[in-house]
Amino acid sequence: MTSASPALAAAPRAGRLSPAAAFVLQASITVSFLAGSSAPTPLYPLYQAAFGFSAIGVTVIFGIYAVAVLFALLVVGRLSDHVGRRPVLLVATAMQAATMLLFASAHGVPDLLFARVLQGLSAGAAVAAVGAGLLDIDKRRGVIANAVSPMLGTALGGIGAGLLVQFLPAPTHLVYLLLGAVFVAQFIGVLRMAEPTTPRPGAWASLKPQLGVPPAVRGAMLRAVPALVATWALAGFFGSLAPTLLRGLLGSRSPLLGGLALFMLAGSGVVSVLLLQHRSARTALIAGASALLAGVAVTLLALSHHHAPAFFAGIAVAGLGFGGAFQGAVRTVLPFVAPGERAGVLSVIFVVSYLAMGVPAVAAGWVMAQRGDILLASQLYGAGLMVLTLLALLGGLLPRRGSSS
Repeated sequence: MTSASPALAAAPRAGRLSPAAAFVLQASITVSFLAGSSAPTPLYPLYQAAFGFSAIGVTVIFGIYAVAVLFALLVVGRLSDHVGRRPVLLVATAMQAATMLLFASAHGVPDLLFARVLQGLSAGAAVAAVGAGLLDIDKRRGVIANAVSPMLGTALGGIGAGLLVQFLPAPTHLVYLLLGAVFVAQFIGVLRMAEPTTPRPGAWASLKPQLGVPPAVRGAMLRAVPALVATWALAGFFGSLAPTLLRGLLGSRSPLLGGLALFMLAGSGVVSVLLLQHRSARTALIAGASALLAGVAVTLLALSHHHAPAFFAGIAVAGLGFGGAFQGAVRTVLPFVAPGERAGVLSVIFVVSYLAMGVPAVAAGWVMAQRGDILLASQLYGAGLMVLTLLALLGGLLPRRGSSS
């Protein structure tokens, strides 16, 4: 059992946040960063009408964020293991606040692309540092928070932006200004946070792109990959194309419904994580993969029959699978990672997740652009998801040696 670091065991200095407050602050950073990444989803129809781009344009704007996150994870994902969590988080929250101003003043596709790139770079710099920082403070709660926070942020960003677009003025400005204020507050909070780690040499060397995990967790990572890919490919599909699906197949032009689809997916994922948090990682993975398989099947049937209630029911069931499978994958890996390797391993987890979120979504947009058939793109995407989910389920069912929880 790993003992707490001296910095955490001691009482915080005057003016510094307590470990409990620092834990909440860091979890809130993940929530708000993911909320910011999903906030444009209900706005895409407005941007399409204003700037005149197609479904492939939507998926490119969505996918370039994932590419930027991947670049940041590969370059600075391990940096906080060397320079500390605070410096990385200070830069990331400041960049996010500035990015919100860029979104609010966007006048065309190039502006949106530039803002998404900066948003992805700052998010990629932050997610590994935050995830590792949560584990530094409380290993058990940190594992759960690392599973819950991305989904909670995705859910709140989708529904919050949808509500603002539907009912308040200046829809392409207000949501970003509110998020910008949140990031400024978090920057101030990080200034008051004690550094939970001891800086160590190798910061410059850590900037060399490297994707790998320690030998002790390679087997666990291989078992987790199908679940990571299936869950975040599902999130990428609905995060980029839910408004188009609802408008084209279900006859709805409400921006709120586009945000609601993402909210239901991620929100039911949060519920699943909380319900399964005391179950073993294997149980969570099996239950999640089973629900994900059923939910995707129901959603595809609903799309084929233009049946909105069944579509949302399928999303809710798939969301339960999203939460269970992602939690099972994370908990399969993280308990076995040494403190000095946490940010690096989390970077690998997020690299896999963001690749899965971005690449298939862009591919679906390309199919739609080539064939002009959103139903075909959805069916191909869903079939791929079901294959990956079956692999994740098989990985959970197979007996394993030397694993726990």
